[in-house]
Formats: sequence, structure tokens, C-alpha cells
Amino acid sequence: MSTTPIYDCIVLGAGAAGMFCAAQAGARGLRVLLLEAGERAGRKILISGGGRCNFTNIHAGPANYLSENPHFAKSALARYTPRDFITLVEKYRIPYHEKTLGQLFCDGSAQQIVSLLETECRNSNVETKLRTAVERMEQTDTGFRVHTSAGEFTARNVVVATGGLSIPKLGATGVGYDIARSFGLRIVEPRAALVPFTLSDTERELWCDLSGLSAEAIATTAPQKKGPTPKFREKILITHRGWSGPAVLQISSYWRQGEVVLFDLAPTANVFTPMLAANHRRDDATAFALLRAHLPQRMAERWLYENAPPDWKNTSITKLEERLHAWPVTPAGTEGFAKAEVTAGGVSTTELDSTTMQAKKVPGLAFIGEVVDVTGWLGGYNFQWAWASAHAAAMAL
Repeated sequence: MSTTPIYDCIVLGAGAAGMFCAAQAGARGLRVLLLEAGERAGRKILISGGGRCNFTNIHAGPANYLSENPHFAKSALARYTPRDFITLVEKYRIPYHEKTLGQLFCDGSAQQIVSLLETECRNSNVETKLRTAVERMEQTDTGFRVHTSAGEFTARNVVVATGGLSIPKLGATGVGYDIARSFGLRIVEPRAALVPFTLSDTERELWCDLSGLSAEAIATTAPQKKGPTPKFREKILITHRGWSGPAVLQISSYWRQGEVVLFDLAPTANVFTPMLAANHRRDDATAFALLRAHLPQRMAERWLYENAPPDWKNTSITKLEERLHAWPVTPAGTEGFAKAEVTAGGVSTTELDSTTMQAKKVPGLAFIGEVVDVTGWLGGYNFQWAWASAHAAAMAL
């Protein structure tokens, strides 16, 4: 189209990373076009944090992220910190509070964060086009041409912020991966992360009639071949299909099909050890009374029934104690992308420059946010990666 305007930058995707990047680039005086396939911007933001948007975590650092290259996120996270985004939130006089473990939430609604980003984009003269799906793009002598459902647009730079495959009902697609592949970039196989586990039919019969019961536990995996073994101490929750709760969502990002997950169901106590005393009662009722102090009654009863020792000798009691602190559960799978809060995997960090987020093979083409193989823990970490990676890309334009 001969009348197509030429932009300094086209940002694909009006989620957290895309809107923030567009606003930051526009604030530098660049002519920016923000394209979104959906009918409104920030749809995933609106459902985050139970509708209150857990917009960052004050403890966010590289150790809170999963990637083939655990060092990749260091640069961006160091240059745009949680304090930087908190300052922006305070500038807009959005009341917020710390819930637990450094997680910051709006006192009101997640809409406040969406409105902040929309205002930042308007103030930076960002041109936004909704209901504009990207079909394909190609490199030109002066930059890139983006083919969309609303026509063609050209720019010197393109930033891909199209997210992952999580929650397809909100419009999630793999278009960002398709773009990366079309330029010869490697993709780390995407998988559902921060997602509930499902159980086999047999295991479901054993546990899922207790749906709704929860307990504090430590969730972990078998020792990792590389790096430290992750451990998360938070609530676990029995669902009608398997296991959920914060600790389960956290460990799900590290889990692979067929692997065992270990639950420590009494992180602070040796529950059955008192029974080793010479004059202490040793029977089912005593064991249940001790366990009931740490688990809901029906959950304690079921666990003890399923893990009952052959006798109450010292060796059996010791083994029962050990099993309580490393109870193996083998998920049949997960609830998949439909229920996953984020997508792990994505554009390989080996393909990107960590300071600019641009593809090493394709200068001017950057990838930010969830589309990149950087996945944060539950609790505001993925939003902080969105802000930090967006800032890094915008500053390099």
C-alpha cells in the first residue's frame, strides 16, 4: 500500500509487556504503532490476581525465573526494578498492598493497571489498533512489513509481545512463535506452567472426593540434574480432578510428564516421632490424632489409611514419618493451557541479546514478555519480567 505510514516501531500485542514497551518507546519521541488482535487491550491483566492484578513482587530477581539460560534475565531485571514500577503506580495514585511473600496487589481493580498503561500510551502518542490480527511479516531494506487483517504496516523496528499459549479463550495464539520461526529462530517447546495437576482415574477415586480441602506443604521434585532443586512452601489444594494451590502451581513449572512430585505434609514437625517413646501408645487412633494436628480431619484420615504401616514397630514408625515428609505423587498430566497462568518455553534466549531483547540474527526484531523462554514464579514475577523486558527493548530502539 503506497499510503502505508512508516513507523519507528510496531509493537505486536497489547498485553502488559506490549503496552508498556509502546508507551516507553513513544515517550522517547518515536512514532509507535501498537497492534492487538482482540477487541480490547490488557485482557489477561484484568483477570490476574483474582481481578486485583499482582503487578510485581518486591523480591523479584533472576533466581525467581526459569529458563534454559538462567542468567539471561539478569540485565533487564537489574535495569528496571520492582521499585521503578511501584513509582509509576504511585504516580497514578493507585492504592496497593503487600499480600504475602512480597506480592503487591491493587487495593481496587486490575482495571487500574490497564488504565495506567492506556494513559501512558496516549500520553506518548502511541497509535493503537484493536481487532487487528497479524498474519505474517517480512524484512525489507528499511525494516519490516507487517501484514495484518487491517492491511499492511511498515516500520524500522518490530517488537513481538504476543504472549504465550496460556488461556486461549482470551485470544492467546502461537503467532509470536510463528514469527520467530519464520526468521529462523529456535523455539524452546512451549508448555503449560503455573497450572494445576490432574490425576489418573485410580488416584482421582482415592482423593478427589475430598475436593476443596487444603493444607500447608512443601512441594518439590526429584533432585535436578542441573541447578538447585526447587522447593515451594505454600498451600496445596485437592480439586475434583487433581491437585492445585500455590505450591502445586509453583512446582508445575518445573515438572515434566512422568515425573514424581514430592509433598512434605508437615513442614514444621516430626509428627509420629513421639510414638517412638517407650511408654507412648502405638496404634491407628494415636497416629491419626497426631496427624490431625497438621492436616484437615478427612485428609489426615485418608492419608493414614492409604499409607498405613504393617505394624507399629520403631522401623515402621520411622518410615511413616519419612513418607509424610516426602510423599510421592505422580500426576497424570496438567490442566493444560486452558488453565495455565503462563506458558513456559518460547523464543530461545540463545537467539536474543539480553540487553536489547533483539534477535542476534535479525537486528530490529525484538521479543519480550511471555513469548520469550523466561518464566517467573507465581506472585507478580511474570509481570515484573513484562515491565523489565519491555523497558529493555524500548530503550534499545
